[in-house]
Amino acid sequence: MKEIELKLKGKIKRLTNKTFKFDSRVGEGWFSAVYFLKTSEIARLHRPNANVTMQFFQKTDDAVLCGTDEAIALVQTFAKNTDELEVMSLKDGDKISAFETVMTISGPYQNFGFLEGMIDGILARRTSVATNVYKVSKAASYSGIQKPIIFMGDRDDHFTQQAGDGYAAYIGGSTAQATHAMNEWWGKEGMGTMPHALIQLFQGDVVEATKAYYKTFPEDELMALVDYNNDVITDSLRVAREFKEKLKAVRVDTSRTMVDQFFCRNQEMLGSFDPRGVSPELIFALRKALDAEGFNHVKIVASGGFNEERILEFEKKNVPVDMYGVGSSLLKINIGFTGDNVLLNGEPQAKAGRKYRPNPRLEKVDL
Repeated sequence: MKEIELKLKGKIKRLTNKTFKFDSRVGEGWFSAVYFLKTSEIARLHRPNANVTMQFFQKTDDAVLCGTDEAIALVQTFAKNTDELEVMSLKDGDKISAFETVMTISGPYQNFGFLEGMIDGILARRTSVATNVYKVSKAASYSGIQKPIIFMGDRDDHFTQQAGDGYAAYIGGSTAQATHAMNEWWGKEGMGTMPHALIQLFQGDVVEATKAYYKTFPEDELMALVDYNNDVITDSLRVAREFKEKLKAVRVDTSRTMVDQFFCRNQEMLGSFDPRGVSPELIFALRKALDAEGFNHVKIVASGGFNEERILEFEKKNVPVDMYGVGSSLLKINIGFTGDNVLLNGEPQAKAGRKYRPNPRLEKVDL
């Protein structure tokens, strides 16, 4: 957990507008709510000298902020007369609490007001993903050892979201991503070994598929996917016997609708637990089988339906998983942001129930 905290605190340099591939139509108001566009026009015609302060916040405690760099770049790129604006902001990776002000923008409303909804959306998505990953990483460190989290969210949302989601996952604590695009904003390459499709090409022969992989990518750390035949322990041992020290890990991705053949051969074990999918009992049995043949060096990667609660369950039981692959649960958008105008010409002016909440942690941003 300390490593994650240090990383969150250690991010100093902001991403710039060169990082983000914004659609040029943002400046035309194409992605802005129409009532923001109309209000901007009214402000331009009737209140051109009105200086407003807009503040942004969310309502969840123990969240990890992300999206500030992107939102600032949006303002830098598309706001009008940025020399008339002042932006104060926290940084990506900052821990935030409910109702804490994370950003303020001050200046003539018509210069930036039309970007309000987009900024809310950026902060909501990026902070949700970063917080989800942070909580999963926290669960995976329950034993005192931080186990790596592979972000495998490529199949759970539109591909255009991969770069931003991958960056948010990195901010939250993920150290590996499934695609190159997910690593685009933070400078690494995607990580991955074999899908079930590779094993299918070799008629379900995991050893032959792994041989082909090793011949083609000999510099990779060799990790075999071992649940294709729903016989995890048998196939793990077959691959381990073939590759010995070259095999670095096996990945178990058994569907939650399946019961591994190991339990069919050992039915006396059944009756006291749910044997479906990647169960703790299956991982315990796999570790025992690998160790019994001297393959203590082979790590176990578990994937398929993992979330914070399930990882915590595994960690409390000391299930010998070395790395978790997590996908869809990390992409749930569960944190929403609100932008409120709270000051008018330096004086309090806001809708009932809202007020200016100064935050000494905010830093001035150069536009």
